[in-house]
Amino acid sequence: MFCAISGEAPTVPVISSKSGSLFEKRLIEAYIEEHGTDPISGEDLNIADLIEVKSSKVVRPRPPTLTSIPALLTSFQDEWDSIMLETHKLRSQLVQVRQELTTALYQNDAAARVIARVTKERDEAREALAQLSVVTGPGPSRGPDEMEVDKDGLPNYVRERIDETMKQLSASRRKRAIPQGWTDTDSVSTFQTLRTLETPFSGASSLDLDATGELTLVGGANGSSGIYSLAQENMATILNASDGAIVDVAWAGRNAVTASAGGVLRIWDQQGSDSTTIKAHSGGLRALAAHPRDDLLASVGEDKSWVVYDLEASKPVIQAYGEDEISTADFHPDGHLFATGTGNSALIYDIRTTVIGADFKLGGTVSSMSFSENGFWLAIALNGGTDVQIWDLRKITQTKALDIGSRVDAVKWDYTGQYLATSGQAGISVQAYSKSTKSWSEPLRTAVSAVSTAWGNNAASLVAVDSQGVLTWLGIGEGS
Repeated sequence: MFCAISGEAPTVPVISSKSGSLFEKRLIEAYIEEHGTDPISGEDLNIADLIEVKSSKVVRPRPPTLTSIPALLTSFQDEWDSIMLETHKLRSQLVQVRQELTTALYQNDAAARVIARVTKERDEAREALAQLSVVTGPGPSRGPDEMEVDKDGLPNYVRERIDETMKQLSASRRKRAIPQGWTDTDSVSTFQTLRTLETPFSGASSLDLDATGELTLVGGANGSSGIYSLAQENMATILNASDGAIVDVAWAGRNAVTASAGGVLRIWDQQGSDSTTIKAHSGGLRALAAHPRDDLLASVGEDKSWVVYDLEASKPVIQAYGEDEISTADFHPDGHLFATGTGNSALIYDIRTTVIGADFKLGGTVSSMSFSENGFWLAIALNGGTDVQIWDLRKITQTKALDIGSRVDAVKWDYTGQYLATSGQAGISVQAYSKSTKSWSEPLRTAVSAVSTAWGNNAASLVAVDSQGVLTWLGIGEGS
């Protein structure tokens, strides 16, 4: 059976109902579309007149070119060459994929090793920061990293308090986020003077805010100090004493503590009507440092020593002497490290062992220092200097020097470690650190003179005192 048009066996055979002839379906349909008649009989014909023949699939015969042995050999050779080329191509692709896979596996292994090493270094740094200590050699003489201790070491009950506090604070610090509602950089840049108050405490050198942010403690050169109530907007309590000029003040819980040039430490009751006096230094006091626990406090004095006090027992529990005069001090936010500033360096002690864990060489006398709440930065200002040095406890090195442009007398971090307030005779500035961009900026600079500052609640305000005893409150104005 062959097609009446092509003369070949049809693949899809159909029969014309007009002439009864057999056709290839695609050929007869094309003929009908062009002529509209049956090619055999000449009668009118349309596609509906075609009858499809149901038959098994027709196997086409080989073309005439494969009917001879040479033609077959040529065809087989062409097929073989094509298969060999395809095989070569596939093998080349396989080699390339293997090389890419080897490179990817090597990079993955290298990345895993780097991550493991960095994680190990991070854990070691955290452990070193939490358990900072220096192992000294045996012998009865005092080594270069040891201090002469005037008592039989820190009492066990005090050491247990410090250890407990350190574990609680260090654990919560790693997971702590910035509190909701904390003042952002744009709001800090709008700070303006909200109010000022002239106090009788001329010659003031320090101030401190209580935990509520409502009570401001300030002392003067005449030996008296006072507590200002922000809610009542007046001087709530006058703390009268005759121990000499007040050199530093601090809050220990709800109790005000004052330090005098006469060497007397006074712990005032909550009403401010009575006080307990302690005299542990052989000379005048220089500075106070409040411990994260309300029942511990430290002082430094002119006798080159620092003392830790148990405020519940109203007594010193340890006194350690150094070789240089100490100008200021501060506690680490976890409470286990204690920093002192001397004539040419900043010393970091493990308060539990009185061993020096780090010695930052500065080249000048420290006027102020403040630990950041991130746990590993220490801000230091030198006497008469115009910059603030940022030291990293993990690397034991200076990581940043902030050029303020004018003399800096005091530095103070906020609770989140974002803002660093600097104060001096020329004014107050706020340096802001962005953790996301790892960069510094200065959102605030004001001409308000100050010798000391303190951050208010949520960093929404700054309280400052100048050398004349004038208190100034900076914050967001009503129109901002």
